[in-house]
Amino acid sequence: MKIYNTASERKEDFAPSGPAVKMYVCGITPYDSCHLGHAMSYIIFDVIRRYLEFKGYQVTHVQNFTDIDDKIIDRSLRLSIHHQELTERYIQEFFTHMDSLNIMRAHQYPRATQEIPDMIHMISTLMEKGYAYSTDGDVYFRVANAAGYGTLSHRSLDGMMAGARVEVGAKKEHPMDFTLWKAAKAGEPSWDSPWGPGRPGWHIECSTMALKYLDTTVDIHGGGQDLIFPHHENEVAQSESYTGSSPFVRHWIHNGLLQMGEAKMSKSLGNLVTLKEALSRYSPDGIRLFVLSSHYRSPLTYSEEALAAAERGAERLRNACFLEEAASGISNLDEGPFAHRFLNAMDDDFNTPLAISSLFDLARAINKAREEGAQIKQAQKKLLELSALLGITLKPKDKGAETTLAPLMELLIETRASLRLAKEYKLADTIRSRLQDLGILLEDTPKGTIWKYKD
Repeated sequence: MKIYNTASERKEDFAPSGPAVKMYVCGITPYDSCHLGHAMSYIIFDVIRRYLEFKGYQVTHVQNFTDIDDKIIDRSLRLSIHHQELTERYIQEFFTHMDSLNIMRAHQYPRATQEIPDMIHMISTLMEKGYAYSTDGDVYFRVANAAGYGTLSHRSLDGMMAGARVEVGAKKEHPMDFTLWKAAKAGEPSWDSPWGPGRPGWHIECSTMALKYLDTTVDIHGGGQDLIFPHHENEVAQSESYTGSSPFVRHWIHNGLLQMGEAKMSKSLGNLVTLKEALSRYSPDGIRLFVLSSHYRSPLTYSEEALAAAERGAERLRNACFLEEAASGISNLDEGPFAHRFLNAMDDDFNTPLAISSLFDLARAINKAREEGAQIKQAQKKLLELSALLGITLKPKDKGAETTLAPLMELLIETRASLRLAKEYKLADTIRSRLQDLGILLEDTPKGTIWKYKD
């Protein structure tokens, strides 16, 4: 099995430190509802974990919550609620949505605010070793003392300086030095430390939690490509300086970002589709197919058409799984070649688009074999097993969802009928066309118009 390593910029043989794979994935900052971009990242790392466990590895999966930062403080002050009340609200919402998407829960979900004594210890050790310094209650990391700083993001200090709008402030020795501890401001939450009241910087949180829960070397560290610099670069510097051991991470895996037009989907930009909205319109299988139909390292562009197509694809796979077998079938459909292609694709840097194409080929073969009277039960079982490795359940549709949708569909059918009577054929056809894009077919029959999901 080969995995692309961001640090080496090439595919490498997967070489964990032992049969137990230690995997750390950067978690959310819970100050608002999660969006589809969050789902993209966690679906990808869920599939990676599922496949590693299928290959026989015992995975220990840790994913943090950054439950204190500027955005959390600003939002809690604006809403006049305690920061812990705010973060708890969105952490619980996160779990609800991840469970809905069939994303396996991590083994540990450490929270930054519960790990501050360990962060203070790590910062103190970095100061003792000469890698950090304190100025007026703030503590900074000395990037100039960290050998190989910039290796992960393939930048030099001079290159970083050229591409960044930074100045040497009164507190910093070097413009690229980054914060390990922030001195408290009036009205902000704070914790006592040897440097005065304050709170940890963002980067030190993940290093402390990864080292505490996974030990000196992590086999897989993951997150979005937007975290490579500065977050993950700074993690490497402070972690290896603290432990004196290298590498901090054996395999760096970064997923591409979900795009809304030309920009990435993000809470700060406000160009997003919340998970609550997405799950109200599309099934978990459809959302997973949408995400996994693109290679995890590639950017993915959001569109309703693409999600509707993924929903229809999930329905095709589902239909193939639940076909009735012919009573007189003699020969068995050989699912082996399809499974072989699926596994080869996944062994090649988790190539889910190619793996999914083998699922659709198997589904087509099942449909054809059923028409020809062949035995298909074993092939259907294999289709379910392989789909499950991608977290796709292919469970039958919830009839309750159709019942909920029924009143809206009746209204649309009545509206379309009224438009046709008024000879507004273009608008009537638009309703039909848009519903078809969403995977819903309207059929005009002698007894009236009926609707059904597209096969």
